[in-house]
Amino acid sequence: MKFTAALAAGTAAVLALGLTACGSGGDDGGGDGDVTITMLPKNLGNPYFEASTAGAEEAGEEMGATVEEVGPDTASPDAQVPFINTAAQQGVGALVVSANDPTAIGDALEEARSAGTKVVTFDSDTEPQFRDLFVNQASPEGIADKQLELVADQIGGEGEIAILSASANATNQNAWIALMEEKLAADYPDIELVEIVYGDDDDQTSFDKTAALLQSHPDLKGIVSPTTVGIAAAARYVSTSEYQGKVAVTGLGTPNQMREYVEDGTVEAFALWNPTDLGYLAAQAAAALAAGDITGEEGDTFEAGRLGEFTVGADGEVLLGEPYVFDESNIADFDF
Repeated sequence: MKFTAALAAGTAAVLALGLTACGSGGDDGGGDGDVTITMLPKNLGNPYFEASTAGAEEAGEEMGATVEEVGPDTASPDAQVPFINTAAQQGVGALVVSANDPTAIGDALEEARSAGTKVVTFDSDTEPQFRDLFVNQASPEGIADKQLELVADQIGGEGEIAILSASANATNQNAWIALMEEKLAADYPDIELVEIVYGDDDDQTSFDKTAALLQSHPDLKGIVSPTTVGIAAAARYVSTSEYQGKVAVTGLGTPNQMREYVEDGTVEAFALWNPTDLGYLAAQAAAALAAGDITGEEGDTFEAGRLGEFTVGADGEVLLGEPYVFDESNIADFDF
């Protein structure tokens, strides 16, 4: 089984890409000049972003481009700023960023744009005024709905749940959580959200937060983690504890991280989009911007290689697709 642009279901860490594409003369694109694109997700060392990098490299190869990964080790907005400044100083044609905060890196991004660099966000957005495009993995509503459907099904529609998120300022997780809270109040009267905790997209911190949640809430029936680091850490803790088979763990994860926990019965099902496709689409969109094929205005269209044609929506958003659910029936078909 393979993903398509319509199959999607994330999050959290950092990466960076440098790719070249044809330009029209001058440093920023056009004619015969090379255009470089640097991609800066939240932090390095996360399998989710490693998969995104692989997708961007695939796009780079197709476009005759080179891809370079850069970024900080920790997922914080302050750690991203030096990489943004360096990209601007180097005169790259486009910068692709997974933002650790919607506003904290805004000044740095505005300076980069003033220097002629196109800015694309992917995975986690900034405020729209700080970038030219946002390549979104799936709609926030679709991601929130899918995670609630999964946990509700796994706990029988009632009981206490908690959320283990990334950082407290993570744009994408916060948007999904807000929607989940609204949806819980409206459609799931027998499910109570008792606590939201933050593992900062660090494996050990997320592991420790899981332990604390289970100790603080002895009646907890489910943990939802909308970040790939968090769900894997939560599953690792539960898998060797008295809570295995008693407390559901679900959220957003990658198949390679979660396979052992699905196979041993710790996790019944979880969701994600295809991060390889997300990186591929982000690189294609960045190249189209840098080459002047699109401006980021609503209604702009561009070809994204094997994923086909995409149209820029309201507020400069390009949508990859819909959430996809992994369980024991299909997880062996995927490798990322």
